[in-house]
Amino acid sequence: MALTRWKPEREVTNWSPMRDLLNMQNEIGRVFDSLFSDYDSGSFVSQWAPRIDVMEHDDEYVIKAELPGVGKNDVKITLQDNVLTLKGEKKQEKEEKGLNFHRVERAYGNFERSFTLPTGVKNDRIDATYRDGVLTITLPKVEEAKPKEIEVKVS
Repeated sequence: MALTRWKPEREVTNWSPMRDLLNMQNEIGRVFDSLFSDYDSGSFVSQWAPRIDVMEHDDEYVIKAELPGVGKNDVKITLQDNVLTLKGEKKQEKEEKGLNFHRVERAYGNFERSFTLPTGVKNDRIDATYRDGVLTITLPKVEEAKPKEIEVKVS
């Protein structure tokens, strides 16, 4: 008669709550594996999206996007069906021969952000400027959309 090693998990997996727990553990493991599957030759390639601020003034909306390391010609702004879209690419620097990277934390690649514009924006007067890695998009309001103060008379 052959001896077999006793593995208590074999008996426990027949118990439904334990089986569910083990299935959840396996699923969490798959999620973490997929997060780190972008490692390529020791460097991590990740998706990134620029950080955005959206502000409203009395006569305009302003969108500011941080685009460090992105050239002016690598950004495209489109307006279609009242949706403003920023697309672009942050290109990775060329790898130099004989240079060993010890850590790569900056993200590279394509990005896209879209915003549905509120009613009352002059679509033909939208302006964009790019300075010091910050893209500023100004969206002027139409006259009807500007807030109006109404004086309350006390009698």
